[in-house]
Amino acid sequence: MKHSVAALIIAFSAASTSAFAPVSTAPSRTSHLKSTRSSTVTSRPKRTIRDRSPEETISLVRDITQAALEAGPRAAPSRTLQAYIAISRTLQDFSPLSPLIRGQQAENFSAPVALRKLFERLGATYIKLGQFVASSPSLFPKEYVLEFQKCLDSTEPLEWNVVKDIIENETGPISKNFASIETTPLASASIAQVHAAKLKTGEDVVIKVQKPRIDELLKADLNFIYIASRLLEFLQPDFERTSLSAVAGDIKSSMLEELDFQKEANNIEEFRDFLVTQGLDDVATAPDVYRSLTTKKVLTMERLRGVSMVDAESISSITNDPESVIITALNTWTMSVMNMPWFHADVHSGNLLVLEDGRVGFIDFGMVGRVGEKTFKAVSELSTSMAMGDYEGMAKALLNMGATDDNVDVHKFGRDIEQVMRDMAKVQPDIASVGISGDGTVQAAISFDEDEITNMLLRIVEVTEDNGLKLPREFGLLVKQSLYFDRYLKILAPGLDIASDSRMIALESGVGNVKVEML
Repeated sequence: MKHSVAALIIAFSAASTSAFAPVSTAPSRTSHLKSTRSSTVTSRPKRTIRDRSPEETISLVRDITQAALEAGPRAAPSRTLQAYIAISRTLQDFSPLSPLIRGQQAENFSAPVALRKLFERLGATYIKLGQFVASSPSLFPKEYVLEFQKCLDSTEPLEWNVVKDIIENETGPISKNFASIETTPLASASIAQVHAAKLKTGEDVVIKVQKPRIDELLKADLNFIYIASRLLEFLQPDFERTSLSAVAGDIKSSMLEELDFQKEANNIEEFRDFLVTQGLDDVATAPDVYRSLTTKKVLTMERLRGVSMVDAESISSITNDPESVIITALNTWTMSVMNMPWFHADVHSGNLLVLEDGRVGFIDFGMVGRVGEKTFKAVSELSTSMAMGDYEGMAKALLNMGATDDNVDVHKFGRDIEQVMRDMAKVQPDIASVGISGDGTVQAAISFDEDEITNMLLRIVEVTEDNGLKLPREFGLLVKQSLYFDRYLKILAPGLDIASDSRMIALESGVGNVKVEML
């Protein structure tokens, strides 16, 4: 099956940088879809709590008991106090008494803003949950997805003595393995903080250190969230259609896996092995992991030095062929989607670097996606239709991928998709700064707003939902990465026609499990 994910990205870029192909005047393959679906939609009766069976009640009690045991007793008191403080401060932000309490005017109340502030104040679990909301426009309302893009995963750094104790407890005396460690962290987030260091053998590394007791806090919070979702579904059975507890369960399992840095190390090593197997290790790389200095709570890896994929000026100082750099990055990522059981699901400009030696560096394998056979098949159909300008064909491909109980007007759906694609064509990168170089030439730094990517993805999700369709989250992740690469192409290769460029690849698609993981 050719032209799947690679062609999807190519089609996005071609659609947004060149004239649209005319819509075929031949009878559409999808024109019969509406008539072949049921002509009447019968709404199924809503279930109530009276419809619950004894077995369902026993299952609920068992799940709640198990979740309570997993949460453990130690974290509950401190989390209760933190929750009280967080809720109080958030209410103060919007209270009419705010000028008296804080000496500041009260903010106009907004549910998404209030919830985002509350999540940030509640700490690690809820910050990660907010990031999950931000990356899942196919699951959550637009206003919440946009607001949670602002969810700050930045905390006050731990004192060096605390970090030092964790490193030594996990890997042994610092003096035995490290020539030096910078006591000021490169970054400090809710779950871990990162320090630059040098090994005794001379290599520059970064050390990712898990914060103390974070495992207890996450287990307590995540189990509470799961219990709440199970209770809500039990009391209101019709909520089961939203898969609320299933989503909560997935978040719980994937976030708890994030506490095991050895699993992230496995991902990095698998990606490095893939690069070697495909003969790409001379043009792309990921950090080398130092296994002897890596545990569940400490991850030691090679420090990659490079510049962001949107820093066109710095990239030009590294290579005189920026086009080849972005094509290498795109081909590498696409081949990984096709040949690995998972894909890097967060290739924003901070995680995709151009290294000093010209190679492309992939970092931060904290979010990975897994795409199943059904989605791959639909992506292939979608990209083929997109390349042909067959918007009704695109509509059918999306219908084959998503879930719907409704009768869908494919003609209308196709027209809506066409409008979204035309809107994409109007979006261009921003010129962030202009200057004159030493040789008198004018240089500009080109960039794009992260919100632009999110808004475009939300438009696609909005159109599908308006037409009675719900798309799987993994498709949203694929499309978002496609939009990232589309923007990188606009910045580094604005005149490139990638639809016909022989350097682009389109491989046979592989299949994996339909699952999305955050590690």
